[in-house]
Parts: sequence; C-alpha cells; structure tokens
Amino acid sequence: MKLTALILLAAVLAVTAATSRAASQQTGVARLTHAQTQAIIRAGEWHRGCPVWPSQLRVLSFPYYGFDSATHVGQLVVNAKYAYPLGTVFAKLYRMRFPIRDAAFSSAYGPHAWQSGDVTASFECRNAGASPCSKSSTTHHWSMHAFGEAIDLDPRENPYVGCGMTRDKTAVSYMKRSWRRPGMVTPAVRAAFASIGWGWGGSWVGSTKDYMHFSANGH
Repeated sequence: MKLTALILLAAVLAVTAATSRAASQQTGVARLTHAQTQAIIRAGEWHRGCPVWPSQLRVLSFPYYGFDSATHVGQLVVNAKYAYPLGTVFAKLYRMRFPIRDAAFSSAYGPHAWQSGDVTASFECRNAGASPCSKSSTTHHWSMHAFGEAIDLDPRENPYVGCGMTRDKTAVSYMKRSWRRPGMVTPAVRAAFASIGWGWGGSWVGSTKDYMHFSANGH
C-alpha cells in the first residue's frame, strides 16, 4: 500500500511540475506578431482612427485556472504601460485559484470569436456605451477597451446590468450578488486590481453596473 501511495504521489508531482513548466514557458509580455495584428484587424477590433496603434499594445500571456480545475494559458491584448502590472494581477488570481472560463486569444479575435459566450477579454476599439437608462447608445467617447486599459472578467458570472436588468439570460441569476458562486468577482479580486490602481464597474453609482469590468480609470 505504501509503495502504491508513493507511486501515485510521484505521478501527481510529475504532472504538477510539468503543468507549471508548460505555463511558465508560455507566459510573459510580448509585442503583437504580424499574425496576431492581422487577426485583430480581421475581427474588426482595430482600424485606422483608433486611439492607439498596434505598436502600443502588448500580448499578456498568463496561467489561469479554468472551471475544469485545470491550468490553461490565456492571452489578453493590453496597453504596453499596463502589461506587466496586469501580469501581477493575474498571478494573484491564479494563486487564489479564481476560475476563468475562457481567456484564449482565438476566442476574442479568431474566426469563431465569442462562441463560448463567456470570454475574458481586453482590447476592443469601440466607443463607450451609454447606460441603457439613457436615450443615447453611446457617450461619444472612446471606451477604455479602445486604449487597451480595461478587462472584462468572466462576463456570464459578472454581467453588465443597466436599469436593474441584463440582456444575457444565462447571467440573470448572477445579478443576485450576495449568492456567491465560482467566477464571481470577490473582494479579493477587486483588491488585486486595486493594487495597480484599477477600478471596478460594479462600484458605479446608480442602477447601471458592469460587474465584469475593470479599468485604469474605473470607467
């Protein structure tokens, strides 16, 4: 029995070590490759007139825990000046085993983008959306995503809520924030982003909340 236990323990340690090595080999900050830049353009997420150039963006690769309890490597396109600080944030989320459903580059910018319906995303060159409570559909200002200075974390578990409502039927139950479930933003998650000066859309005043949204200026 002891021998069997030792063999099993050795196997577990070997798998854990291999997973850690694989994650560390693929993580870090890098400039966008030509292929990645073209993928972002084809997805309609960057065009001339956007407030930043692709050269001002970086790809942040980081390990994260999935809802399957396995380690995956995510890739977010972020502003160069926040790439390394955000790396420390996601390292904290990984250590606390905060689950992320999908953070793959291809899920945001691939040919079948957003298929999972719950993609943790970052760069998207678009105008800021106005509250559904107002008559306007846009604030006529750039979204913080357009600067690469915002992250949407687990959108299903942390929905956008306007006037006390959400359009995503799969996220309705998550409007009840006191019922804590995996993937929902917690005080510890908020503290991780606050450590680099980023604010949370769930703290907005009024009936419009963006529970998935973290940004450099809180908007």
